[in-house]
Amino acid sequence: MKRWWVIGLVMILNAGYSNSILIPMDDSQRDHLKAYGLAYFTLKAGEPVDWLLNYRGGSFLIPFHDNVLTECKVRGIAYEIISAAKVNSILNEIDRPDVNMNLVRLETAPRIAVYSPKNELVDDDSDAVILVLDYAEIPYTILYDEEILKDELVKYDWLHLHHEDFTGQHGRFMRRESAVIQARLQEETAARLGFASVTAMKLASAKKIKAFTAAGGYLFAMCSGAETFDIALAAEGTGISFKDLSGDDDARLDYSKTLAFENFSLEPSGSRKFSDINANGPDFFQASTSFFHLFQFSAKWDLVPSLLTQNHEQVIKEFSGQTSSFNSGLIKPSAWVLGENRSANRTRYLYGELGRGHWTYYSGHDPEGMPGWRGNTTNLALHPHSPGYRLILNNVLFPSAKKKKQKT
Repeated sequence: MKRWWVIGLVMILNAGYSNSILIPMDDSQRDHLKAYGLAYFTLKAGEPVDWLLNYRGGSFLIPFHDNVLTECKVRGIAYEIISAAKVNSILNEIDRPDVNMNLVRLETAPRIAVYSPKNELVDDDSDAVILVLDYAEIPYTILYDEEILKDELVKYDWLHLHHEDFTGQHGRFMRRESAVIQARLQEETAARLGFASVTAMKLASAKKIKAFTAAGGYLFAMCSGAETFDIALAAEGTGISFKDLSGDDDARLDYSKTLAFENFSLEPSGSRKFSDINANGPDFFQASTSFFHLFQFSAKWDLVPSLLTQNHEQVIKEFSGQTSSFNSGLIKPSAWVLGENRSANRTRYLYGELGRGHWTYYSGHDPEGMPGWRGNTTNLALHPHSPGYRLILNNVLFPSAKKKKQKT
C-alpha cells in the first residue's frame, strides 16, 4: 500500500498557532454527524482543517474564526476554544512515537457526486449517503447513467453508488409497481442512448466509473451497488445473460477486472440474491442483534485505513440491506478489511486502491435503518452519534487529505 505523508508536525509547531477551535469527536460531542459538515464548511471557506487521528475519537482542529464559532453554535456542535500553548501540547502528544495518533491536514472541499436516478419514483431518503449529506449540510450533485456516459464525472472528486444494480436486472425486486415503472424508464434511457439493453448501458457506466477511479477519483459504494459493480465488470465480454443464468456461467467470469471480489458464483435469475458475495442474503425486513468490529491500524504508518476507521466506537451494530454483508472468503488479497464480524465470517467494510485512485465498499443499506425500511425514513436527528454513519462521512472527507509522496 502506498504510504501517505502529511505535513510535518515540526513545521506546524514552528509556524505556531493562535487560538484555535477544537471539535472533539469523543463522547463529549453533541452531534458527531454535523461536525463533519462543519469541517466541510471550513474547507469550503478556504481554511484548512487538521484531522487529529485517534485523538479523542478523531477530533478536528480549526484556526479560530468568528464564522466557524457561529456555525458551531447554530449547528449544535460541541467545541472548545484552546490557546496556542494547548495546541502545541496536543501536537506534541500526537507526535510521540509511542502513541497511535497522527495528524492529517485537510485542504480543499471535495466535489461530491451521487449516482442515483432522478424522478418522482425514487425516494432519495432511502439512500443513506444522501440522507447524511443533507443532515450534515454537505452539498452534492446527483448524476445518473446519461451524465456518467457524457463524462461529467471529470467535474468531481468523489462518487457514491448505493442500492444500484449494475447487472441490469433492476435489483431483482419487481414486485412493486414503482419498480416496474422504474425498470421501463431505464429501458427507455438505454434505447435512447443507443444501447441494446439496460445491462449494456450499466456496464458502460461501470467502466466509466472504474476509469474515473483509476485516474485518481474516490469511489464509495454501499449495499448492492458494491456487489453488482464487481459482478458487471467480471461479466464483461463473456456473453453471460443475466436473464437466463446457468451453472456454467461462473467459469466465464473474469475476476481480474473486479475491484474487491474473486471466485464468486452467480445466483440463478429467480433468486433475490445476485451472488454468493452476499454473505447473508437480502434482509431488508429482518432486525439484527449482532455487531461488527472496526480494525485498529497504525495511524503513523497505515494512514488511509486509520482515517477511514475514525470513530468514537469500535463495535458497531450490524444493519441489513439487499447486500447485507460480504463473504470474507471471496475478498481479494489486495483489499484491506476495515471492519468485520469475524465469528460469522462476514466482512462489512473494505478499502482498496486502483491506479491513482481509491475505493471503499460498505455493506448494508442504512446504519440506523429499521426492518422494512420503505416508508420508515431514518431521522438522523435521533441518531447524531451514529458510528455507522460516521464511517460514511470519513469517506466524504477522505479526498481532502493532503498527500505527499514518500522520499526514497
